[in-house]
Amino acid sequence: MNTIPPPIILANGAFPKSQELLDLLDQTTKIICCDGAANKLIESGREPNIIIGDLDSLEAHHKAKYHKILVEVNNQDTNDLTKAINWCLAHKIEDIIILGATGEREDHSIANISLLSQFHKKLNVRIHTEYGVFIPISKSTSFKSEIGQQVSIFSLNPEVKISSKGLKYPLQNKRLRSWWMGTLNEAISQTFEINFEEQASIIVYLLKPQIS
Repeated sequence: MNTIPPPIILANGAFPKSQELLDLLDQTTKIICCDGAANKLIESGREPNIIIGDLDSLEAHHKAKYHKILVEVNNQDTNDLTKAINWCLAHKIEDIIILGATGEREDHSIANISLLSQFHKKLNVRIHTEYGVFIPISKSTSFKSEIGQQVSIFSLNPEVKISSKGLKYPLQNKRLRSWWMGTLNEAISQTFEINFEEQASIIVYLLKPQIS
């Protein structure tokens, strides 16, 4: 039995290419597009449910056709992905997958990934890419895994001590003061744990198994 994916926010990075990500788009019941991402979605033959942003990147003919689902937010202090997440919060949507958050511009990719730390205490949100998934956590968490699963851990609070169980290179009360320090680890069991006692913002990246 297929599970319907939660609502999807489509950011204006690289449009999904893999069948897995396209299936998420095709199976969800709601697609919330960040401004210019709607151009790419419509060109793919799919329909947006909401288009949100300052609408400066949306093509004029799409703006005319989809005027009933436009949400214009002109606040220049936030990017379009932030505006889309805030819209979800305002409409009591608490489970979200973000697609199109990476690719094309690296500065946008970093900014979008960092947003996870801002919102993960308010809703269940993660970013899926062609290669993996970014999952934010704020407390000790156990992950289902497979032996050999590639794992990277990024701490946005470099003074927080982090420990782990079930990883090839265990962390023992380690401060990840640089982003590279928690990368390129590997699961050695069907579950692994990331543990820390203090309140923190941690982003865990799981690399998808690559099919040769």
